[in-house]
Amino acid sequence: MAVATTIAERMIDLCRAAAERNRACASRAGNVVELLPEHGDDVMVVADLHGNRLNLRRLLDIADLAGHPRRHLVMQEVCHGGPEYPGDGGCMSHLMLEDMARLTCEFPGRFHFLLSNHELAELGDFPICKSRKMLNLMFRTGITEMYGDEGERVRNAYMEFIASCPIAIRVAGGIFISHSLPERCDRDSFDTAVFTRTLTPTDWKSGSGLFRLVWGRDFRSANAEAFAKLVGAELLVHGHEPCSSGYSVPNGRQVILDGSGPSACYLLVPIGPNLTQPQLLANVHKLFGGKPRSGADRHCGGNGQPESGAMK
Repeated sequence: MAVATTIAERMIDLCRAAAERNRACASRAGNVVELLPEHGDDVMVVADLHGNRLNLRRLLDIADLAGHPRRHLVMQEVCHGGPEYPGDGGCMSHLMLEDMARLTCEFPGRFHFLLSNHELAELGDFPICKSRKMLNLMFRTGITEMYGDEGERVRNAYMEFIASCPIAIRVAGGIFISHSLPERCDRDSFDTAVFTRTLTPTDWKSGSGLFRLVWGRDFRSANAEAFAKLVGAELLVHGHEPCSSGYSVPNGRQVILDGSGPSACYLLVPIGPNLTQPQLLANVHKLFGGKPRSGADRHCGGNGQPESGAMK
C-alpha cells in the first residue's frame, strides 16, 4: 500500500517547483526579470505585506491575473508580521510565503516575488528584533507549530525558493524595481555584478552587495541619481520603508510603496512607454478605494543603515 504524501512533503515539492519556475523564467537575465512589451501589457507592483492576509486577498482580486493573461504582478516582503499562532506558537507569516510559491507555480513567468530584506534575513540568519521579539525565532516557531518534526525540512525548502527569487525587475520604459537601493552610491562603489552573476551563500550575509541593496535607507537625491545611472534607469520603485500615505516621493527619481497598512497603495503601469515621475505617480492607487490623498510622505528615512528595531 502506498504511503500517503504528507502535508509537509507536498509543501516541500511546491517550494522546489516554484524555485525551478523562477530559474526557468523566460524574461529573466541573471538575477533580474526584464519585462518588455513582448512579455506583457502591464505590471502591478506591490510592496511590503508582512503577513497581512487581508491586503494580500484584496491585491490578488485587483490584479486578477487569470482574467488578465498579459499582466505581471510583483510582490515583495511577506515574512515577519501579521497573525500569530495561539500561545507561544510563533508567527504565521510563513503561510504567506507558501502563497508566494503557489502563485509562482500558478502563474509562471508572470508572478514575481522579489527578494527583500526580511526574506534575506531568513536566508542568511541575520537577526531582526521588533518589540522585544526576535522575528527570526518567531518565524521558525511558527513553522514548527504547523509542521512539527518536519519543520526543518520545510524551512529548507522555503530557503531554496527564496534563494531563487529575482532581486530586481527592469520594466521597458526606464523603470527599475528593487526592494530598496544601496546607501552612498554617490560616494562608495557598488558592484552591479550582483545583478548578473550566480549568487552564493556569501551574498546572504551582512555586508554583501545584495545585503546593501535590500537594506539601504539612503533616499538622498544624489544617491538615487547615482543608483539610477548605475542600473540604467530613469525611475526607481522600491518598498522597504513605512509610509503613512501608502507611498512616498523622497526625490525626483524614486517612488516608495507600502502595502502593509490601511493606507496601502500599489502601482499599475504599462510595459513600454517612457513615463515621467508625475505620470508614474498618476498610476499609484489605494488598495481600498480611490486615489491616494495628495501629499505623499516626502521623506521617510535616510542614512541607509538597518535598524534592529525596524519592522521594515
